[in-house]
This record gives sequence, structure tokens and C-alpha cells, in this order.
Amino acid sequence: MIPSGTGNNLISGGGGLWSAAPSHVAVAVTALAGLAVVVAVFCTATRTRLKSPWSRRKRKHALAAHHWRSFFTPDGKLRDGGVKLVKKVRSGGVDPSIRAEVWPFLLGVYDLNSSKEERDIVRSQKRKEYEKLRRQCRRLIKRINESSKLNGDSCSFTQDTDSPSSEDVVSARDSLSSEERIPDVEYSDDPSSTLLDGDDSSRRNTNADAKVLNSDSSDSDSSEEPEVIQTFPSGEGREDNDPDMSSKDESSPSRTEVQSKLSSEDFATWQRIIRLDAVRTNSDWIPYSPSQAEVSQDRAWRSAEAVGLKDYDHLEPCRIFHAARLVAILEAYALYDPEIGYCQGMSDLLSPITAVMTEDHEAFWCFVGFMKKARHNFRLDEVGIRRQLSIVSKIIKCKDSHLYRHLEKLQAEDCFFVYRMVVVLFRRELTFEQTICLWEVMWADQAAIRAGIGKSAWSRIRQRAPPTDDLLLYAIAASVLQKRKLIIEKYFSMDEIIRECNSMSGQLDIWKLLDDAHYLVVNLHDKIEPSF
Repeated sequence: MIPSGTGNNLISGGGGLWSAAPSHVAVAVTALAGLAVVVAVFCTATRTRLKSPWSRRKRKHALAAHHWRSFFTPDGKLRDGGVKLVKKVRSGGVDPSIRAEVWPFLLGVYDLNSSKEERDIVRSQKRKEYEKLRRQCRRLIKRINESSKLNGDSCSFTQDTDSPSSEDVVSARDSLSSEERIPDVEYSDDPSSTLLDGDDSSRRNTNADAKVLNSDSSDSDSSEEPEVIQTFPSGEGREDNDPDMSSKDESSPSRTEVQSKLSSEDFATWQRIIRLDAVRTNSDWIPYSPSQAEVSQDRAWRSAEAVGLKDYDHLEPCRIFHAARLVAILEAYALYDPEIGYCQGMSDLLSPITAVMTEDHEAFWCFVGFMKKARHNFRLDEVGIRRQLSIVSKIIKCKDSHLYRHLEKLQAEDCFFVYRMVVVLFRRELTFEQTICLWEVMWADQAAIRAGIGKSAWSRIRQRAPPTDDLLLYAIAASVLQKRKLIIEKYFSMDEIIRECNSMSGQLDIWKLLDDAHYLVVNLHDKIEPSF
């Protein structure tokens, strides 16, 4: 028989069965349960936040020269296939003194498993290929000049003579390129070269595009930046894991076939825009490249004349020389990848590379490696841009539903307001040094994926954040999430958000940004991207 009152205790809302136990037992159990919750929360926070390789408390120093040398065997091979290199770079970047040596590995110019002898062969071959492209550029320009003269046009560019000197080394130290030693130099006085609106093959922006791409904080005036451009000409250099390329592997023509269809008019248009953008490129690289900053005025002017640069009298010699290098390399790239050609914004991506790499041919091939991933930003059909904006939108939706709902109300959930960040890979929002830090971490992730590093479950557990091709997009989403309160409480149109994003220039903490991006990768990677 149940004692009187017990039944009421069993069914009462005041504690049920626990009320039949001594009160101190219930208190103890409750305390233990609370402690378990606190421990679980702490462990979760520790796992997702404190393990970040970019956390201020955990951040390691940049890869130093003595560490870099220790990675190699006597025959010049990386001891572990590049694992230590990739991990070190993605946690702290690269010391400026060795960037020119490390970047070709990160950008795929050299294989991570290559020996010194193999790299020397590759370097020699790549230099010859670049010099061949430059000779082809000069022949195209010569043909354009001759055609212009026959038609009575005033437009002319650099002339070409097939002199033996065109075989010489292309170097920022000894020679910008063989063009400098060509005696007959002409360049365009065509006033139409300053007007891009009439060029059908140049990019046109909508009013919305202009709002996204314009920035008062940059002294680069390329506000008519590209929306995006076309498809890769061949399977050579194509990334297997690039979804934008996979469906066209068999149908794409070879680069030779595409180059044979390249019109002189296309190249002339690209050449005019390249020269304009090269002169406008900002000068924040100068303190980081003392050897190029000390170039003489005579040397700079000869370089400028060699590539047909104009309207550069207001620039100091180092900026003229830098602009001339940009012209030579971007012209070669337009010929190398004519389905992309040239689009405004590409000079922003090349400028830091030329500041670090003093050899033109090495800067060119590093740029080619960079563009294997970045080129989908310049496709005419905008497939690459749409995909990336969609990923940023998805990250924000998964992380912060409140912010996402606010963006929906503003019809901004497509995240078009980060368009410029995507196109020029944060170049306008970050300082020169910050840009390089972000890009080096991003390149290290991409190098790890190319080499198959970090794909195993165990390495993924140890690294916490697996390597991703889309680190940039997580960083962009992190920059927006850092402004969530401001966006939700004060902004009521997409134009206001665009202005806020454009005003981020110089205001971002790159390592805090990477730390937040790491947190997003750890927690959302499986929801956003296919698992390894």
C-alpha cells in the first residue's frame, strides 16, 4: 500500500520522483549536470575557436628563411612532399625575404615533389615560352600598326623587329624585356584609347556594378572594372576540381586553335585598356620592393617606351617601371589565354606578384597559376561569380539566419554587395601586406588540395579546418558577419551595404578575419562544400 501523500508527490509538478529523494541529492545531481553543460560548451568553443592557426594566441610566425632551407633534401626535394611547407604557410604566411622562392611552389609553377634539377629545367622552358609569347605580341602589334597606317589611322603601338636580342633574358634587374633594345619604338597617340565605352569587346558595367566596384580609398581609377570574362582555352593548366571547367574538358579547343582565331582588333583593344590600367595601378607596393623602387628615371622611361606606355609623366620612375612590367606581362597573358584576354581588375591581381617577383617570366607564370582559380571571375557568362556569391550567401544563411532574413527584406540575399571583393580577391579592401598574407594562406590551401594533402580523416581532425578552394569566400562572409549588427540596425537598402563594404578598405584585421573564416570552415564546411 502506498503511504499517504506519496502518490501526490509522484505526479505533482513540483519534482515528481526527485521529490521523494533527499533534497541534497537533487541539488548535487543538478550541479553536476550544470557542470557537464559548461564543460561541453567550453570544449566546443576550444575546438572551434582556440585551435585556429590564425588565432592571436595560437598564430605562428611566418615561414622564415632558415626553416625554408631546412625543408629540402640534398637533391633539392621537399622532404615530406610539401606537407610542412603548406602547414607553415597557411598558419603564418611567408617571410618577405623568401617570397620569390616560395610562391612558385604555392602557385603550381613547380611541383611540390620536384627536385632542383627538375625545377631548373622547368624554369628554362617557362622562360623560353614567355619570351616566345612576347615576340608574338610584338608581331601582332606590328601588324596592327601596319594596318592602321594603310587605313590612314593615327593609332600605332610598339613596333617589332625580329632581332637576335629578343632571345635575351627577360628580367626586371637587367631588362624589362627584349623590347627595350629594339631601336624603332612607337606608341599610340590615339585619343580614343582613353575611351572604353565604344569598345564592343571591352567590359560594360551596369549602374549597380559601378557602385560595387568604385572605391574612393584606392588610387587605382579602374572603376570600369570587369563584370567577368570567358572560358579557358585548353586543358593545360586546368584544375581538375574546378566545377566551372569540368564540363568542357573534351570540347574546349587547344590554345593554339584559339590563338589562331584571335583578331588584331581584340588584341588592340586589350592593349589600350592594359596601358590605361597599368598607369593607374596604386603604389602601395613600393615600400615592399626596394630594388624596384630605386630604378632610375632613364631606365623607367626606356621601359615605358618599349611597351608603348603613355601619359606617365606625372609618375615617379619606380611607378613607370612597374607599369611597364604590367603591360608586358598582361599582354603576354592576353595572348596566352585569348578567351579571357584582358579585363579591368586583372592588373590589381598582377601588381603584387610583379612587386615580389623581379623576373618577368617568373611573375608571368605565377600569374598564370593564380589565374587558374581566379580566371572564372572574368568569364563573360558570370557562372563563376554567381557560384561564389551563392556560396557567400549560403555561409551567411547557415551561420546567421537573422542577418540573412534582413538581407532578404532588402532583396540583397544574393550578396551582390560583395561583388568587388570576389572579383579582385579582397585587393581593394586590404593593404598590400594584408592582401599578400590572405593570398598566401589561400594559395597554401589550394596547393594542399592539388597535392592531396589533408584529405584523410585523421589529418582533417588534426587540422580542424580542412583545406578549401573557397577560403576567400569564407573570409568575405566573415567580413560581412563582423558588420552584422550595423547592417541589421542601420541599413535599409543594398546601396547602403555596398557603401559599407567599400568603406572597409584599411579597416580590417587580416588575422582576425582569417580566424573568423577558420571558425566558419570548421562549422559549415560539410554543409557548404562536398566532403573529402
